[in-house]
Amino acid sequence: MSAGSSSPDPQAAARVLGERLDGVPEVMLVLGSGLGALADAVVDARVVPFDTLPGFPPPGVQGHAGRWVAGTLEGRSVLVQQGRYHLYEGHPPGVVALPVRTGRALGIGTLVVTNAAGGIRDDLGPGSIAVLDDHINLQGQNPLAGPVHAGDVRFPDMSEAYDRALIALADRSAEALNIELAHGVYAAVSGPSYETPAEVRMLGRMGADVVGMSTVPEVIAARASGMRCLGFSLVTNVAAGRSDQPLDHAEVVEVGRRAGATLERLLRAIVRDLPPE
Repeated sequence: MSAGSSSPDPQAAARVLGERLDGVPEVMLVLGSGLGALADAVVDARVVPFDTLPGFPPPGVQGHAGRWVAGTLEGRSVLVQQGRYHLYEGHPPGVVALPVRTGRALGIGTLVVTNAAGGIRDDLGPGSIAVLDDHINLQGQNPLAGPVHAGDVRFPDMSEAYDRALIALADRSAEALNIELAHGVYAAVSGPSYETPAEVRMLGRMGADVVGMSTVPEVIAARASGMRCLGFSLVTNVAAGRSDQPLDHAEVVEVGRRAGATLERLLRAIVRDLPPE
């Protein structure tokens, strides 16, 4: 633990993880619910379960393997985070942000995050992919509360939470692959219950296009540490009130698995063409 803090120490986790890797990866990718298949494409993979690192609890959500996969993807060195922690599991924000902070402590400067999300905007149905232009934090918590972590800015500017140059790269890559890529604002709620129809209407009026229960704590922590971020939502269901069907997590994971192949193609192209920092 850091002095004066009850949060796990990412420096200690990074030291242990670094001993199992071959150098510092160029980019870190976080794979959300049902999107873990990309990790299988990593060449010369080294697998490290989360709970073998200090401060990392075991994974607890279906569709989240809870492990690191390090190696090469499209000729670039990567650290893939297969699964994540969530506030709704009862984890404090320091644990939710711990994997990203560990990646930064290793020396990684670029973060690509993905999530499964509910579509609020009418044109974002199941299978749609949106690159994130911005987000709204409605989780009631912030991973920067408490003592400042080493290397963090106390009051980071969030006017460009998602890197504009990386967003432009995503647009170019999608066009080259003939993939329809939307843009959107992600609203993060605490969960684990899905939103009510009234809440979805409220979110839409606030400017949100997709809604989910992750990503924002990771991006906040990453930006505070100076990482550049790129985010994607894979729409796995329409938000409550836009369909007569009840929402089900198993279905979210299955839709993510099926439609995730398209997002995987896009991510591979982006990783290949990532400019140096």
